[in-house]
Amino acid sequence: MKALDRITAAWIVTVLLVFPIAILLGILMRLNQANVLELSSLTFYSFMTAHGLLMVGIWFTMSMAGVSYLLQRYVEVKVWPVTLGYVLTLVGVVLLLAAIFLGDFHTGWYFLYPLPFYARTEQWATTAFLLSLGSLGVGWTVWVLGLLVAILRKYSLSQALAWQHLVGKQEPETPPFILITTTTLLGLVPAFIAAVVLLVLFFIEHLSGVKQDALLMKNLTFYFGHTLVNEMLYFGIATLYELFPSFAGKPPYKTKPFVAAAWNLVLLVVWTAYFHHLYMDFVQPTVVQYIGQLASWIAPIPAVAVTTFSVLATVYRSGMKWWLAPTFFFTGVMFWIIGGLGAILDAIVANNFVLHNTLWVPGHFHTYNLLGNVLFSLGFITWFVREKSGDDSSRLYRPVATLYLLGGTGFVLAFFIAGSASVMRRVDKYPHLVSSGSFWALIGAIFALFVLTAVLFYVFHAVRRCWRVLVGSS
Repeated sequence: MKALDRITAAWIVTVLLVFPIAILLGILMRLNQANVLELSSLTFYSFMTAHGLLMVGIWFTMSMAGVSYLLQRYVEVKVWPVTLGYVLTLVGVVLLLAAIFLGDFHTGWYFLYPLPFYARTEQWATTAFLLSLGSLGVGWTVWVLGLLVAILRKYSLSQALAWQHLVGKQEPETPPFILITTTTLLGLVPAFIAAVVLLVLFFIEHLSGVKQDALLMKNLTFYFGHTLVNEMLYFGIATLYELFPSFAGKPPYKTKPFVAAAWNLVLLVVWTAYFHHLYMDFVQPTVVQYIGQLASWIAPIPAVAVTTFSVLATVYRSGMKWWLAPTFFFTGVMFWIIGGLGAILDAIVANNFVLHNTLWVPGHFHTYNLLGNVLFSLGFITWFVREKSGDDSSRLYRPVATLYLLGGTGFVLAFFIAGSASVMRRVDKYPHLVSSGSFWALIGAIFALFVLTAVLFYVFHAVRRCWRVLVGSS
């Protein structure tokens, strides 16, 4: 489908052009923490807001764009929800960047209540920020519902969730890609509903001055944000399940009973895992804290165990020819495991009181995003480029893979080591008590420059080829 080719190429070009800019913002923040640069506090937190929201936004949409493209193998995918998502995302990003860089909006990427009303920002910037969230929310919700409708036109809900495979039935067959995509889309629907409620409450206070319940707002914020970040990772896993076996010359994966059970369990527990963000909120009902701890332990295990076993079994004695796409997918799974382990350690209540406000959290977060989710999307992009241009990026394989993986590993290690030494997160300068944080910030920035170099090489290569698809010259 040419139209789907073009909108997918448009997503790739847009995401890859924004990616190095977002990386640069992160490097500037680390250099400021290392005392190499002297940014004002307002500038630092503006950069933090832009960096976080851009990274989450571009890689969520890129992972969903990859799923939308591959979904046409099984069902009829309408192009208009993907296109509407693209247009409203652009509108949202323009409003967001205007609020941040013209209006000095600087609340951090999760804009925790009541910060948007107390930050030293232009009054119109808060309105622009809330409108930006509204534009993004509408676009993404319509896109998610469009994909769900496409799946449910061919499969019943029970078939899409592979319930027949749970009891050992072989027919009708539900491909793993359909199962994982369906559970991910269903997981996002209540998260977007929560975002709508959150946005309405923000607007009520912004326009009328009526105060909101801080605990309710925090629950809504983290339910939406935590679920969104987890589900974008699962979109990446769906593309891995669909593409990885072909790289090894093996048949497609099948949905076994344990695969169906794992992903149905993920659908249930991902909705409650966010509670670990509220352990320190003593007014939160105690039973909810127990649910959060159990869900945080359970959520990653089924998906990680099943996916890791499948990937290792695929690679074992396969004679796979390694190029960028399978390398991205394989290493993405390995770092996903490491990042997930870091998250599980943080989600234990006793550890959480020590680790959660330290750089341990950006350590595990960047591990399973920069070295996990992003690699899954880059794997899809590399495959897409080869499908459309015939170029398997062989010239880029060694320099890009080496620089990206070496740089990424050093970058996240600097977070983990500083976090284990109780260096706090979300500060622009480190006090003398944790002055080692400045050293590790410099180390992290240096390794991040390796990542940026690899990304610039890759962007130059991929954008040129996707641009030809976009303008119809290939």
